[in-house]
Amino acid sequence: MLSFFGMTFSHGVHPPDSKSLTEHVAIRRMPFPKRLALPLRQHAGKPARLLVRKGDRVQRGDMIAEADGYVSVPIHASAAGTVAAIDWWPHPDGTMAETVILDVEPWSPQIPRPRLVPDWNGLTPAQVRKAVQGGGVVGLGGAAFPTHVKLSPPADLELEWLLVNGAECEPYLTTDHRTMVEFPERVHFGIRIMMQCLGVQRAVVGVEMNKPDAIAALERTKPADLDVTIQPLVVKYPQGAEKMLIKVVTGREVPSGKLPMHVGAVVQNVGSIATIAEIFETGLPLIERVVTVTGSGVRRPSNLIVPVGAMLGDVLDYCGGLTDDAAEIVFGGPMMGSSQPDMRTPLVKGTTGVVVLTDREVKPKTTYPCIKCGHCLDACPVFLNPSRLGLLAQAGRYEEMRDAYHLMDCMLCGSCSYVCPSNIPLSQMFSLSKNMLRKQQDLVAASAPKKDVA
Repeated sequence: MLSFFGMTFSHGVHPPDSKSLTEHVAIRRMPFPKRLALPLRQHAGKPARLLVRKGDRVQRGDMIAEADGYVSVPIHASAAGTVAAIDWWPHPDGTMAETVILDVEPWSPQIPRPRLVPDWNGLTPAQVRKAVQGGGVVGLGGAAFPTHVKLSPPADLELEWLLVNGAECEPYLTTDHRTMVEFPERVHFGIRIMMQCLGVQRAVVGVEMNKPDAIAALERTKPADLDVTIQPLVVKYPQGAEKMLIKVVTGREVPSGKLPMHVGAVVQNVGSIATIAEIFETGLPLIERVVTVTGSGVRRPSNLIVPVGAMLGDVLDYCGGLTDDAAEIVFGGPMMGSSQPDMRTPLVKGTTGVVVLTDREVKPKTTYPCIKCGHCLDACPVFLNPSRLGLLAQAGRYEEMRDAYHLMDCMLCGSCSYVCPSNIPLSQMFSLSKNMLRKQQDLVAASAPKKDVA
């Protein structure tokens, strides 16, 4: 194993980590609310296909929507109850999504149906992937990419490393931190399953050095028969980005337009690893997750096990409600998260945290012209020119952003927005620009002449 201890990637930023509110708060389980909202679109790829109708009664863990293709996963009921409606409902991404509204059975013990627990040690890699997809597992670091796809490398690519992402560099969030501290054996069990499925001999768990108790817990429970390294990482944002983690741990750089697999690595979030272990321990699919509810604007900051589909208002009420000076609610962290205007919005599989910011913590909305200071160039970890990209975005020159200035390499990490003295929302502009390019591609594909089938 190459040793890159103490190394870090170029550029990046150092925002206050703001983790003290919850980093030592033990995980506890949130009671089931009266109603859940389960969107069919909770993952990257194609949304799940509906299986239930209004009035159907379901048990905890029952499939209510099936995977609709390879890059798709099913959705399961996170509580026993009755389907009250199938409706368009507020989604965390700001749109409306087709959603199953579930009235939770008030007196149910919430015991799932008896189910087969797969014996991972006797399964082929294809069978492991099928079990992971059937469990609805996606990346729990925020992107929600279906995990079984990452377990399916092309035959012509040789993998060397499984990199487990425990960096959790986003300010405020302590979801992964508490998972590593409280469930280190489960993390190692998930690593064992993934290593066997991928056929790799080496695994590295990268953990930033501001989590010494997590590093100690993982070291203490490390299996003697596996080549697993717990690697402390220099604290810097965005250390948890795949390309940054690969660079620091292996010394290799993922080329533009390529994937981690092209340099011999698969990167998986520590929460997803633990969820894979749970599937092979209990047989239960992904119906709940650990969420950090934090910030100066919430009365009782917490780390909670939350049923998928719990609505924002119910979660905040359980944490004591909002303070009088609460100003903004963000799903995820303040760097990459998205503001939420509706208390009915559900927490989905990819929701890492709920951060409530106060008046004094919210940046002013006024923006000023770019002064060409270059701070955004110094901050960008993938060496783009955010200043020029921002000007092109304002002009609607999206193809030029993509072709000449490599917009698609942007990770939307928010480092450029964080350092901009003119308060220009660069990251948000780049996200909108990417969406405009995708819409243009969809229009071109839709207008292309259909080929006749002989």
